[in-house]
Amino acid sequence: MTQTHLAGRALSRRSLLKTVGGAALAAGAASFGSGVRAADPITLRWWSPQASPDQLKMYQAQIATFEAAHPNVKVLFEATSDEGYPAQFAAAFSSKQLPNIVTHLPSFAAQNYYGQGLLEPMDDVINAIGPANYFPGANDVFKTADGHYCGTPIGNTAADMLWLRRDLLQKASIDKAPETWDELRTACQKMQGGGIYGAPLPYGLNSMTSLIFIGFIHRAGGDVFSPDLAVAIDAKPTYDAIEFYKSMREFCPPGATGYSWGESLTAFVSGATATGIYAGRVLANVTKQNPEIADQVTCVTYPTISKDVASWTFNDFPSVFIPKGVANLPESKAFAAFLFEPKGYIPQLHAAPGHVLPVLKTIAEDPAYLADPIIQKHKADVELMAKAAAGGKNLGYETEKHKPNLKANEIIASNVIAELVQRAVLNGEDPKQVVGDTAKKLEGLMKG
Repeated sequence: MTQTHLAGRALSRRSLLKTVGGAALAAGAASFGSGVRAADPITLRWWSPQASPDQLKMYQAQIATFEAAHPNVKVLFEATSDEGYPAQFAAAFSSKQLPNIVTHLPSFAAQNYYGQGLLEPMDDVINAIGPANYFPGANDVFKTADGHYCGTPIGNTAADMLWLRRDLLQKASIDKAPETWDELRTACQKMQGGGIYGAPLPYGLNSMTSLIFIGFIHRAGGDVFSPDLAVAIDAKPTYDAIEFYKSMREFCPPGATGYSWGESLTAFVSGATATGIYAGRVLANVTKQNPEIADQVTCVTYPTISKDVASWTFNDFPSVFIPKGVANLPESKAFAAFLFEPKGYIPQLHAAPGHVLPVLKTIAEDPAYLADPIIQKHKADVELMAKAAAGGKNLGYETEKHKPNLKANEIIASNVIAELVQRAVLNGEDPKQVVGDTAKKLEGLMKG
């Protein structure tokens, strides 16, 4: 059994989970310095931006199981926002009204907060879950400069897959999935018409536009930063990405000027666009909301500028982390480890099959996980997303050669990349001027 060391005391995974139960609560609390007596009720606050109705139902089931085993502990789930979490966290840290556990924020957010001294190391939780149970390298993106881990992944996402409809491809006499930007643009042109647009790319001033456009820079063969974190955005691949993104505007719905994640997802699922750009939530949503096209939906990795440029998949590495200074730290760690128990973790993944992919190989191989009807039906798509996500990257971890970028969270929150898109694509400003201005803003953010 995996062993972990908490506050000078060796604990197995099972004993870690029992720390907050019954009579063990008093001993565990005293041992770990929480100062909580056995008779005291404990409330743990859990924040996450992943809170669809199906996911919320599974979270509540996990909470009920944990509370039943630990009568003195209550867990309060609170939904946050993909777009608004930086402000929510700033307010929480300022007021000292901290959540005990946070899940599903990107790895670069965890690195950023840890770099500011705002998070607890998660080594104990990783050891309690069992390092050997993870896929190789799953925790690498959470390694910190001081030798610890700022978080651990609760799942993987292949956030920018190209989603296609076989029926529309066939109708347009397209016999294979696009592999290059030229092929994608031609396919969108052929499939557009009759109230259906070619693609739902985002052009709004928001994080999706920033994150998606960063992917296009990489799919043009470029980087936002060099491996040593010097600003590298003012280069040919960025201009190629701008040109392509601009050329795709005519194939996107008028409302794409304000699209973020939800609008882009809905556009494809509803049948308003012939292609999509999203993670695996497409599968669950199309099954429930538009079953008439569910059998026609499939995905591939997003095309690159040419076949000579390798694919690049955006994986935000949805995380679990614990803010520094929270009350009831040992209980918070115990609940964090509990979230990976198969009886709760598998249903949580099944709440959005193929969207948040397992990071534990023991779960990925579990017949109970594989038995989900959507995963069974779209086995090839799920396997492709898992492979793409495993090799995925993000602004905090652009390539294997890059140093971790601890400013990535601030850069995304600033919308500086999305502003580049709006100025160069929507407003028609001179790309050289826009990219130059963006490079200066990035340099300022890195020095700030």
